[in-house]
Amino acid sequence: MIVRYAFFEGIIHEGREEDFRAFVRERLVPLWTQFPGAEEVRVLDGLDRDEGAPEYAMALAIRYPDMAAVEVALQSDVRFQSREVTGELLKMFTGRVHHHVFSANDY
Repeated sequence: MIVRYAFFEGIIHEGREEDFRAFVRERLVPLWTQFPGAEEVRVLDGLDRDEGAPEYAMALAIRYPDMAAVEVALQSDVRFQSREVTGELLKMFTGRVHHHVFSANDY
């Protein structure tokens, strides 16, 4: 199984935390759950971290069965739609978004 993460490294603008989270739930989750091949969509909201660790406002994890499914999702129309909508979200955020792909194993 493959999990592709989007890490929102940075901070949500002060006073916009609830707006940010509502925007994700109402505007982005409905798109992310339509990605072809996505088996699970998980949004993780940053709460706390070790002293000195970078701050992550949010992480998005989408699970796929294999890399072929990831590639299909990355080329899908709904992914391009979600990128446009994410641009609106980023007006409430200072930082950067970066993606990482992991091979996941359940034990």
